[in-house]
Amino acid sequence: MTQAQRLAPETPTAILVRNPFNGSPVGEVATNSSAEINAAVLRAKAAQWQFRRSTPAVRRAMLNALAAEIATDADNLARIISDEMGKTIREARNEVRRAQNTLKLSGDAATFLDGEALHCAIVEGGADRLATITYEPVGVVGAITPFNYPLNLLCHKLGPAIAAGNAVVAKPSPKAPLAAARLRELALKAGWPAGLFQIVHGAADAALSLARSPIDLLSFTGGPAAGLALKNASGLVRCLMELGGNDPLFVLPDADLDKAVATAIGHRFEIAGQSCAAVKKLYLHQDIEKAYAEKLLAAVDAVEFGDPSRDDTDMGTVIDLDAARTVAERVNASISGNGARLLTGGTHDGTVFAPTVLANVAADAPVIADETFGPIIAIRSFSDPHEAIAEVNAGAYGLQAGVFTNDHALIKTFSRDLVVGGVMINEGPDFRAEHVPFGGVKRSGLGREGVRIALREMSEPKVVID
Repeated sequence: MTQAQRLAPETPTAILVRNPFNGSPVGEVATNSSAEINAAVLRAKAAQWQFRRSTPAVRRAMLNALAAEIATDADNLARIISDEMGKTIREARNEVRRAQNTLKLSGDAATFLDGEALHCAIVEGGADRLATITYEPVGVVGAITPFNYPLNLLCHKLGPAIAAGNAVVAKPSPKAPLAAARLRELALKAGWPAGLFQIVHGAADAALSLARSPIDLLSFTGGPAAGLALKNASGLVRCLMELGGNDPLFVLPDADLDKAVATAIGHRFEIAGQSCAAVKKLYLHQDIEKAYAEKLLAAVDAVEFGDPSRDDTDMGTVIDLDAARTVAERVNASISGNGARLLTGGTHDGTVFAPTVLANVAADAPVIADETFGPIIAIRSFSDPHEAIAEVNAGAYGLQAGVFTNDHALIKTFSRDLVVGGVMINEGPDFRAEHVPFGGVKRSGLGREGVRIALREMSEPKVVID
C-alpha cells in the first residue's frame, strides 16, 4: 500500500475515496487551501526557473525514467485506477500502458521543438537582418483533470509540459485523486526535482484557486460550465480546454456491419460510457438499420458487466450513484416524453448500469440533447447523409465523429462538412493516438491536446533579430 492509499480518519480537510462498485474505502488525500495552492505554484515557479534551460536530452531522460517507474508499478497503478473510479481492471491496465506511451512520446517530441530563421529583407527595402524564432517554456502549467482517465489524461498534460521545460501543478478530480498522487510519488522516485511536479487536492473551490494563482497556462479537461468558470477566473492566462462532446457514429449501407457493431460497443461501453469522445449518437442508414440492430443487440447481450476487479468483466460502473440516477432519468424521459423505444437495458443496480440500447430516439431527447456519461447507445435513423450531417452540426458540441463507409465520395463529404475536431473513417469517434492532435470546436473546447501539438501550445515563441 502506498502513502496515497493509507487510510486515516476522515476529516473535513480530507477526501475519502470509495470504490464505486462496493463502497469500500480505498484511500484518502488531504485537501489544500487556497494559500497552500498558491504556495505550491510559487515553489513550481522557483523549480521551473532552474529547469527552463535544461536540454531536450535531459527532459527526455526524465520522462523516460518516469515511464519506467510506471512500468514497474503497473499492476499497483491499475488496481488504484480500477478501485477509485470503477473501470475494469483490463481497462485500467490499458490506461497504464497508454500513459507510458504518452510520456515516452513527449520525451521524443522534446527533440523536435524546432525554431526557424526568417530573412527580414524578403521585401524591397527590408533590413538586411535575420530573424531567429525559438520556443521557450511558458512557466508553470496548472493542470486540472477529470475522473475518467485519472492517469493518462494527467500524463497528456504533464508530458508535453515537462518536454517544453515547464513545471506543473495538477489538481485531479476529487472523485479519483489516488492515481495522480501515486504518479507524483513515482516522479520523485525517478529523480525529478520536488517542486517541478506537484499535486494539490480539492473540489471546485480548489480548481478556482489554482486558476487564480500565478500560473502561466491553464490546461483543463472537464465540462463546458466548469471550463467557462475557470477561464473567467484565470483572466488573461492562456487556456487549453477539452470540454467533452456529443459524438456521432455514422454507419452507411456499404459498411462492414460486424466491425461497426464491435466499434460501437467497444467505444460506448468503455468505462461504462464515461469517455468524452464515446459514441453518444448512433446514426444508422435506413437501408441497414434493421440488420445492424439485430447484430448490435446480440453483441450487447454478450457484454459481461459488474465487478470491475474481475478479469472477465467487460464493463464496470459509473462513477457514483448520482451519475447512475442522472443517466436513468434521461433514459426514462427519452422514452416517456420523446417516444424512444427501449431495446435492452435501461436499469441500474447502484452504480452498475446495464448496457442500454434505445431506438427511435428524437433529436431533442434528453439522452442525446446533451452529453450523457453512461452506457447508452441511442439510435437515430437517416436516409440523406447531408441532413444527418446538418443535424450534428446544429448541436453545441464538435469533438470527433466516426464514419463507417468505403465510398470515397461520402468520405470526402463527411470529412469536409462535419464541424468537428476530428473525423475517424471506419473507426469510432473515441479513437485517438497519443501524438495526434485531439480536441474540438464550439463547446467542445479551446486548443488541442496530443503530444506534439501540446508541446508547442505550452511554449512561447521568441524572436531575435540580428
